[in-house]
Amino acid sequence: MKTFGLAGWSGSGKTTLLRQLIPELRRRGLTVSTIKHAHHRFDLDQPGKDSHAHREAGASEVLIASSARWALMHELRGEDEPALPELLARMSPVDLVLVEGFKRSAQPKLEVHRPALGKPLLAPDDPWIVAVASDVPELPVARPLLPLTDVVAIAGFVVDHAAPVASLVPIASVGSAA
Repeated sequence: MKTFGLAGWSGSGKTTLLRQLIPELRRRGLTVSTIKHAHHRFDLDQPGKDSHAHREAGASEVLIASSARWALMHELRGEDEPALPELLARMSPVDLVLVEGFKRSAQPKLEVHRPALGKPLLAPDDPWIVAVASDVPELPVARPLLPLTDVVAIAGFVVDHAAPVASLVPIASVGSAA
């Protein structure tokens, strides 16, 4: 299993690019999963549902299953947020895990950058950013610059530069808190 990240400021187009990359990678015969980092408190569950009542009552984990899907929710209850390697260790095996967010993570990443947002490039301060995808043809960065609209080229770059998950996940961290 390999992993590759997409980093960038909010509004840069990470999710849009991810939605275009996944079908292109699947056309190439790869199985793909994703991890998305949220910077705020989020909830997949809804008040009034049994699973929500289980969590509110204090359950550490609640697994919901149906004939269409299953989801596992884990309440941290004051524990530290898990690090990316720990989360990757919990994923079911696939060919490639695309990671959106976790912009400070130590894994190969593509920065999605739109100068119109007025935000600085992340690449100069992050050696893990191996390329930049942008909507402009030139940027002051010493990394490959890919056109944000060339999903085929970006997919090829991702496949060529993805890192094995095993190289990122220290054995001691599997099953332990980060």
